[in-house]
Amino acid sequence: MTSPGYQRFFAELKRRRVFRVMAVYGIVGFVLLQIVDLAVPALLLPEWTYRLVSLILLLGFPIAIVLAWAFETTPEGVQKTQAAAPGEIEGIVSAPASQRWPAGLLALVGVVALVLGAWWVGTQTAADPTPSTAGSAPADVLLAFTDVADDPRPSIAVLPFADMSPEGNHEYFSNGMTEEILNTLAKIRELRVSARTSAFAFKDSDLTAEQLGDTLHVRYLVEGSVRKSGDQLRITTQLIDTEDGSHLWSEQYDREMNDIFAVQTEIAKAIAEELRVPLGLDEQGQLVTPTEDFEAYDLYLTGRARMKERGESLAEAIRLFEATIARDSNWAPAWAGLAESLELIGWYEDAWEEQPEDPKARLAITDDFRARSERAARRALELDSDNASAHVALGSVLRNRREWKPSEEAYLQALASDPDNAEAYQQYAQLLGFLGRETESVGAARRAVALDRAPVRLQELSTSLLYSGQDKEALGVVEEGIRLDVDRRVASLSDVKLMILLDSHTFDALRDPFIEAGGPPEMVDRMIEAFHAGSVDNLPTEIQAVWQEQPLFLMPLGQLDRAAEQLLKLASADPILALQLMWMPMFDPIREHPDYLEALRVLNLEGATPQRPGP
Repeated sequence: MTSPGYQRFFAELKRRRVFRVMAVYGIVGFVLLQIVDLAVPALLLPEWTYRLVSLILLLGFPIAIVLAWAFETTPEGVQKTQAAAPGEIEGIVSAPASQRWPAGLLALVGVVALVLGAWWVGTQTAADPTPSTAGSAPADVLLAFTDVADDPRPSIAVLPFADMSPEGNHEYFSNGMTEEILNTLAKIRELRVSARTSAFAFKDSDLTAEQLGDTLHVRYLVEGSVRKSGDQLRITTQLIDTEDGSHLWSEQYDREMNDIFAVQTEIAKAIAEELRVPLGLDEQGQLVTPTEDFEAYDLYLTGRARMKERGESLAEAIRLFEATIARDSNWAPAWAGLAESLELIGWYEDAWEEQPEDPKARLAITDDFRARSERAARRALELDSDNASAHVALGSVLRNRREWKPSEEAYLQALASDPDNAEAYQQYAQLLGFLGRETESVGAARRAVALDRAPVRLQELSTSLLYSGQDKEALGVVEEGIRLDVDRRVASLSDVKLMILLDSHTFDALRDPFIEAGGPPEMVDRMIEAFHAGSVDNLPTEIQAVWQEQPLFLMPLGQLDRAAEQLLKLASADPILALQLMWMPMFDPIREHPDYLEALRVLNLEGATPQRPGP
């Protein structure tokens, strides 16, 4: 009697040793995936290494099966598999089950091992596709989600507390209290807390709780008021469900100033209890880092308020933080605030006491600010090694000095301490952009925006998108940032828009920005004609000399050698400005130019190439 077809097929698989190949391939593939899982973070390999190895193994599996079916290994070498001898298949089918089943079971084990290994890698990279977390961030860090809709944690925003003081002159204190409560809640890792910038945009807003929840993408709101009179405080706060506007919890605290830190902790614990989330602290952990000098605390809150204003206010913020430290030199938040302010002021020349015209003198001033910022950040970390703000400030100082590896380690430490820190993601995105790791940079910038859709975050995302070759989306993002920046505090938004228009050869759209910058209409029209013609000869003679020094303009004008030469000069004279240009797609045609390669060497980026998403 002839055996059923399926039995003869499985017997043929066994005869041709296909089952053995499936078992060995699957088990070896599984082991290789585990090795890759350990090697990627240890060797600082890019995240896509996981997916590449998984894809190769999965695609190679059917190829291995086909080869096992078609060929066999003999003493004479690899040869085409011969047809079965008479009765050979029937002999395999009629063999006892104990001889027939092991080969098939081993093959099944191999297939399952390979699939499980690939699935495991997929789950590890899908939750955090970008940026790379290679470095010192621990594996159990709960990272923010690129799309807040994918974040399952309870979401909450802290609205600015109203100043109910008798004189009405303690708004800085009520704003500071709001920020401190926000920071305290942000340390509860089972909560997603909307960033300060987003929430403060709705100060004195007439929107309903439901409308605020939709706008801020949060389920819950914390609002309240602060009444400060001398050393006496009255803090009223409540928790609101934005789905129906109901008040879930409210409390009034009548305390003295020396109880301020205890109140912040009580509020955070009460909210966590109401939302049924754990605090996530060990026995030594604390939500608030207190100071016993409450005049120092008052100075600190004022300093943070000035720092948030940016611009000329940064000089006052520095003085306030220094005054805070003079009263309590062992309080880490004050040192961290000083470090942040000193790093930021280097970008705002209008806040400097002196504004020299000589580029070398300006660089000397920024170098001094960075040196002072580093000392303050390291002092803060001596006092509190988990202070995320200090890690961010240190990372930015090291980044601006082109000390790439320690800078990345500092940012990753900040994210390990505070996984929802929008500022850390933004600054980390800039570092990744400077390194040419543009796909990762976009991921980090998207996370910053998902946590805090503020103009300064949108500026960084638009820049990252520009570097990655996504001009259309970059233009939409930067225009949103310009619309939201009603006080025009983020001047670089306009600069990024100009870069996008030049990179995408959208020359006609340059007319309005050039005229708004003070260019005479007739001259602007001739400039745009020169871009369309791709010739420097079409430029008005009065600006040709100036434009011959601008790599951003030289590329669309067809002056490739000159653009490479000027990039090299810029890398030596103003490295940060050079880094803001180097990875724009418009410079792709000169990436092998000797001057461009030398510029990379000067910037400590020798051998780097832009890593952008595929088509």
